[in-house]
Amino acid sequence: MSPEYLFGLVVILLPVAALSGWYYGRKSTKPDPGNATSGLSQDYFKGLNYLLNDRPDKAIEVFVKVLEVDSDTVETHLALGNLFRRRGEVDRAIRIHQNLIARPALDREQRGLALLELGLDYMRSGLLDRAESLFKELSQMGLHERQVLRHLVDIYQQEQDWDEALDHIRRLERITGEDMRTVRAHFYCEKAILATEKHDPGGALRLLDRALKEDRKCVRARLLAADVHVANHDYTAAIKQLRRVEHQDIDFLPEAIPRLVTCYSAIGRLDDLAGYLETLSELHTGITPVLVLAELTAERRGLEAAKNHIVNELRTRPTIRGIDRLIEYALVDADGETREDLALLKETTRRLVENRLSYQCATCGFSARQLHWQCPSCKSWSTIKPIQGIEGE
Repeated sequence: MSPEYLFGLVVILLPVAALSGWYYGRKSTKPDPGNATSGLSQDYFKGLNYLLNDRPDKAIEVFVKVLEVDSDTVETHLALGNLFRRRGEVDRAIRIHQNLIARPALDREQRGLALLELGLDYMRSGLLDRAESLFKELSQMGLHERQVLRHLVDIYQQEQDWDEALDHIRRLERITGEDMRTVRAHFYCEKAILATEKHDPGGALRLLDRALKEDRKCVRARLLAADVHVANHDYTAAIKQLRRVEHQDIDFLPEAIPRLVTCYSAIGRLDDLAGYLETLSELHTGITPVLVLAELTAERRGLEAAKNHIVNELRTRPTIRGIDRLIEYALVDADGETREDLALLKETTRRLVENRLSYQCATCGFSARQLHWQCPSCKSWSTIKPIQGIEGE
């Protein structure tokens, strides 16, 4: 055990022992000033001895035993367990909260608090079924209902039980008055993914339509619907879905454009795609439509026209990806020392492009290379978006 760890335990347990001393001193009706080694003192020093001899489990047992459970000490037990859970010592937190619940002296409110804390211990340790059982018991008791419903929704998300998650989030909305349509839409998207995996495209599309009814700005539902249509070779229907992304949230166009390229290519209508991308470029919707249009321009009108297209964009909205593509085009006709210099620059921009983080959560700042509809850090839905600016779009 490291000295830092031992010191941390001392910091936690000494106040508990001190509080115990105060509590028992207050309860004592016949103090004996001459007795310097009372039962409490013996237990107190016994606990310290265990702690200093690298036996923290024994120390905790002694201190918890010393701190008799009654109406005056319940909060101290709860605080001690909470401290252990926050330190990652969940087994000890569970032991303390279980010991607390086993005491018959608790009233209804105190038992509810202990059950809530124990449920959080179980969640932290991954014992979701036990946590769910405790939270359901609390719900039946009518205690801590807002917290309980939030935790149950979290559990059902982790278990991918989307029907239960939907049911409990609606209950939470009724109690809190919060508008959680965005989250509900994502739950229907998750159900649609499961339907797709079961080879039920019709069911998936119905669920995605329900997601859009819950939240008309749910870009994820549009993209998933397009993917279902592409899998069924219905490219026209997919294009219809993808072109609506622009009106839902223009920042997500980089997610739609590669799919649009696939669909327009499949039906031989790349000229229509070029016209659409030109419109997007004029609206300054990011570098992705510019780069795709540059590729189409290079095929139809030559490399020089493609370079001019990118140069015009970089004059107003410089980005690393745009510079990288311009260098790539310039290398085609370069030779000698100029080619060597451009190759060096190209290697630099290539690394910058490959190592860049393309997405960021607006809530907690979490960054990633791929899109997450639910932030892995803060667990918020629809808060991660493509990064804008010189390093992004």
